[in-house]
Amino acid sequence: MPSQEPRQSKTRHSRKHRICVYPFVTIQKKLLTTALGSLVLLGTATAQDTYPLNNDPTVREGFQHFYILDYDGAMQRFEAVQREHPQDPMVVGYILMDTIFRELYRQDLLDTTYYAREHFLSSGHKSDIPESMRKHIDDLTDRAISLADARIKANPNDKDAYFARGYAKGMHAAWMTLADHSFTGAARQGLSSRNDSEQVLKLDPNYADAKMAVGIQKFAVASLPRFVRILVGIAGIGGNKEDGLNLLRESAAHGTVTSVESQTALSLFLRHDQRYNEAYAVSQKLAQKYPHDFLFRLEEANLMKDAGHGPQAIAIYKTVLADAEKPGYFMEPRLQLAWFGLAETQRGQGQVQDAATSYLNAANQPNCSDWMRKRANLNAGMMLDKLGRRDEALAQYEKAAAPGGDQTQADAARKYMRSPYSGN
Repeated sequence: MPSQEPRQSKTRHSRKHRICVYPFVTIQKKLLTTALGSLVLLGTATAQDTYPLNNDPTVREGFQHFYILDYDGAMQRFEAVQREHPQDPMVVGYILMDTIFRELYRQDLLDTTYYAREHFLSSGHKSDIPESMRKHIDDLTDRAISLADARIKANPNDKDAYFARGYAKGMHAAWMTLADHSFTGAARQGLSSRNDSEQVLKLDPNYADAKMAVGIQKFAVASLPRFVRILVGIAGIGGNKEDGLNLLRESAAHGTVTSVESQTALSLFLRHDQRYNEAYAVSQKLAQKYPHDFLFRLEEANLMKDAGHGPQAIAIYKTVLADAEKPGYFMEPRLQLAWFGLAETQRGQGQVQDAATSYLNAANQPNCSDWMRKRANLNAGMMLDKLGRRDEALAQYEKAAAPGGDQTQADAARKYMRSPYSGN
């Protein structure tokens, strides 16, 4: 990376990024999940300064699978731990985490570019999530909170129970934000998670895992205008960006189950403030530690793109796509995310033909969500219009405006069906 802060990106959407109150615990957690995070297996916290179950070898093994996106392998291990500890709220939290981020990944909702570049809370996007899955996630959240409540009632100084409860609430806040764009509900749930984490730190200031939720809230709240805080019912809640970043750094350095989640949030927040060199350094470490995590590798390219280094970003996207061709290198990669990011970067570099091809490749991926496919269809049509290939462009606009499923691209597609796109 260059030693000085880069100039404004030459790629599209170079305006100041937006942020929500609790987008990436995730991010998340990938994100956050989430977002679109990871686990430091040899965390520096002592056994007394983290939830005891976090040090269980099977739990650690589960997180190793989780952070190569092997959600099924992680679930098998977490469920094995649950059979041994059926009344433990933390193991329910592990299962909740895995369930949430497996579904967010399936929905193409773990690419942080979506959250960093768009005011996604008002985008109108509706995720195609089965009601049975929504209920399952709500039930898991309620179960974790209920088990933790029972322990706190029996012992008001049970720091681990407060942490487990805050962990589950934070996961659910990320889910509400990323899946449903429920800003108000997520903000309140995130604040409740922060309150539990602050209680943990009162009981044990060395409990590094608890610093993540507090850090996320402090940064996010400080980024919101006062009237927005009033609107979502969190007026009077303190926020400070640098305090938040420092807490995330402490959790990243010393946390047991929040280390890389904290790094993920840290990277996103630094990116929000256009501190690209710092954000890239964090992201690069994650990608180097987990080279088979498709999302961590993708984030390297995304950050290089945001920093305005188009040629370097294109090279990284192409390397990720080449690695994806190696049998077993990535676990079920969502290649549409890489193709779309590559197309955006090529477009910003004036490579219109290449951008059109990459958008089409994104749209044609067999596991592409309807939402992502229609975004790719629309943008492919725009590039084809610029190339003077009007009939091909119209075919893409028709797909983007097709009835059923996601309709967030339909108005723009119908506009360009009436009049060819002529912008950048």
